[in-house]
Amino acid sequence: MTRPILEERRIHPAIRQTIADNNIDIIHQVEAAIASNDIVIVGMAQNPVPKKARKLLDGLGIEYCYLEYGSYFSLWRRRNALKIWSGWPSFPMIFVKGTLIGGADDLQALVDKAELMEMLK
Repeated sequence: MTRPILEERRIHPAIRQTIADNNIDIIHQVEAAIASNDIVIVGMAQNPVPKKARKLLDGLGIEYCYLEYGSYFSLWRRRNALKIWSGWPSFPMIFVKGTLIGGADDLQALVDKAELMEMLK
């Protein structure tokens, strides 16, 4: 899979570090959680979809790490860094064994196909 990303040679050298450092701390937090947990859900307050994913895993008795960044009214710029980094356009972002599997509906599909348990082995 390839996705279009502006080539570094097309970015003026004076702003490259600004781009590289933009909200890098939030990306590092998510990467650290992914490295330490089998399942990571990245969500935001007030959004019912991350809650749906968490409820599904809670019902199955599966442990996960939940990271919450703001709400509809706050931290949207910081969350954008995660969208740019992952390429995933919405929340939640769900990682299983380090792999981005998508959102809550994608998690449900993995559960329905018994694929989630295979991934966790």
